[in-house]
Amino acid sequence: MNLTEPLQLTNATDAWGHPQAWGVQDGRLTRSARGRRLDLGGARLLPGFINAHDHLHLNGALPRLAYRSAYRNASEWIADITPRLQHDPQLLAHRARPRAERLWAGGLKNLLSGVTTVLHHDPREPVLASPGFPVRVPALGGWSHSLALEGEAAVQVSRRATPDGALWVIHAAEGCDAAAAAEGDRLQALGCIGPGTLLVHGLGLSAAQQEQVISAGAAVAWCPGSNLHLFGTTLDPIRLSAAGRLVLGSDSRISGGRDLLAELQLVQALTGWPDERLWRWVTEEAAQVLGLHDRGRLAPGLCADLVALPRGLPLAQATRADLRLVMVGGRVLVADADLGEPLGLVPVLLDGRRKTLAPDLLGHAEEPGLTLAAADSRCIA
Repeated sequence: MNLTEPLQLTNATDAWGHPQAWGVQDGRLTRSARGRRLDLGGARLLPGFINAHDHLHLNGALPRLAYRSAYRNASEWIADITPRLQHDPQLLAHRARPRAERLWAGGLKNLLSGVTTVLHHDPREPVLASPGFPVRVPALGGWSHSLALEGEAAVQVSRRATPDGALWVIHAAEGCDAAAAAEGDRLQALGCIGPGTLLVHGLGLSAAQQEQVISAGAAVAWCPGSNLHLFGTTLDPIRLSAAGRLVLGSDSRISGGRDLLAELQLVQALTGWPDERLWRWVTEEAAQVLGLHDRGRLAPGLCADLVALPRGLPLAQATRADLRLVMVGGRVLVADADLGEPLGLVPVLLDGRRKTLAPDLLGHAEEPGLTLAAADSRCIA
């Protein structure tokens, strides 16, 4: 991340409405009052959100896809979509774009929704660590796609090659039939479930298998929007959540919702969890589960990854156009016009709302709903 000038963030509140002020220096939070003043107008300041599962290259203008009313497991979904990669016009057009551009589109999607850190469940490309990439993308200790695509031997080799305690990620128990449920036991027998294991989806896990995940120090990345779209059901999050072994992912747009804010709205509708439960879950709790100890909280010395919400607006009611400011590594990347224009950000329209965007984010990728705030309202692409 490129660093920016020192800033004073004034006239902000914490999550409970209490006044607070922060300084930003060299990409970190500080209590010292130096640099340009940025008056947040009473906005609620939160740590940047953490998206625990996405495939960044499968976003942009891609729609949600499905070719039957519901699948029983991920293997059926993969078998359905794989041949279409060769002849579906939308998929072909998307794949024709340079991969770096597709990854940028995923980063931009997340940034606009207040996400500042994303776990990308695919090969790591150099662009993900390039200066100015929209969000932080931590390197994984190891990963496999799934037992279905790679087989037991390859999955076991990948898990054993991952350093002890490092994060290892795999799609698992993604479905609602016996085949999906059996994956939990297969991974357990292979020695793949332990500290640092992150099972993505997990809706096929039984109560007993969830307890095994918890006792092993592993965790589950819940993607309810994707689950409901493909399988018509999702996991019961209560036990995993109570044990602190559940994180939230958006998945990509080919199966998930528009962004992490949409997933939070869905979770609130499914669970009734209050506002504080939701924002803590996608900030400090996610950082703890994923071993990201330099972010997820507001404290001196931690990463200046921030989101500002209008005061009084519950997180589950917020859309990306509502966010007053998104900062990554001390850089204001998205902001309302009154905040961003004095900093040199470029006027844009986001879902019809006037915003500003860091100029170095322009021209990399197209994002539906994002246009230049000019008379011709051209798409940013």
